[in-house]
Amino acid sequence: MASTIHSEIDYDQAGRQVSYLYLPQSPHSDAWGAIPIPIAVLNGGLGPTVLLTGGNHGDEYEGPITLGRLIRELDPGALQGRLIILPALNTPAVLAGQRLSPIDGKNFNRAFPGNPEGSATEQIAYYVNAVLFPMADAFMDLHSGGSSLQILASAIIEPAEDPAQMARIVAAARAFDAPLTVMLDNLGDPRTSTAAAVRAGLTVVGTELTGGGGVNRQGLEVCERGVRNVLAHLGVLETTGDAQPAGNRRVTRIPGPAAYVFAPRAGVFEAFHELGETVEAGQPAGQVHTLDAPAEPPEVVRFRISGTLYSKRTFGRVERGNCVSVVITDYVAPG
Repeated sequence: MASTIHSEIDYDQAGRQVSYLYLPQSPHSDAWGAIPIPIAVLNGGLGPTVLLTGGNHGDEYEGPITLGRLIRELDPGALQGRLIILPALNTPAVLAGQRLSPIDGKNFNRAFPGNPEGSATEQIAYYVNAVLFPMADAFMDLHSGGSSLQILASAIIEPAEDPAQMARIVAAARAFDAPLTVMLDNLGDPRTSTAAAVRAGLTVVGTELTGGGGVNRQGLEVCERGVRNVLAHLGVLETTGDAQPAGNRRVTRIPGPAAYVFAPRAGVFEAFHELGETVEAGQPAGQVHTLDAPAEPPEVVRFRISGTLYSKRTFGRVERGNCVSVVITDYVAPG
């Protein structure tokens, strides 16, 4: 079935177009309404097509701000190729400032390949997967830690089975030139946007740009510089002499389930370490306090592997199973 999303955008037209995708929506207050999803196409002619998205989760702000700036500032005539930019892709969640869509309660980044007859989130994911991915050569999905996590600013490698594609992905992620480059497969979950883009054969770059539910200046600077670095790497933008990636940034990975520390019970989590610290397997990561049972001692949780503290929870309040810490280790390429 074809997507029900419609738009006045002509993807082949040269120059700059800024408009909306319209997803039909029929709530109580609007029988024949639509969700407008902002989109811009900057087409400079012959060259690769790069799809750039922000607002996959609505409480992650560095990506949408960066993409809005690109839409306003880039001259299509200076591009060797085409940019398709959706700065607030999961628009209902972006407007609500929350991770999940308030319309259907779904996580956009666990909705791929989508469903043209499904809920709003599933229909948007279907349009990206079935309509936009086939147009693109490369995909950049700009994330931050959102409200619940603080994360070291990093470019993300989504693993690919094909060696040639994997080499392209690693090169593009390293060209982003974030302080860290991290291989992250979301524990093998195939429903993410970047996993779907890898299946579509694209060169894929993700990000995690701090977090905590605000706009982090360092994360924003890393994002703005990194996006332009990758566009230059792909040949869409001309490389400038003052924006050369260092090319020697640390490449790391999240080495599976043991890298994650989860709250063992509900309470308030007290972290013992700051982001970027070296930690050891068996070392206490923090402790969970039960505030309404003051005679009960806090429960200590420990790291299961040694490495660098990459992420930790923003909120003090936790429920059993909440992620409170993530550890990364150095990546060693096979062979």
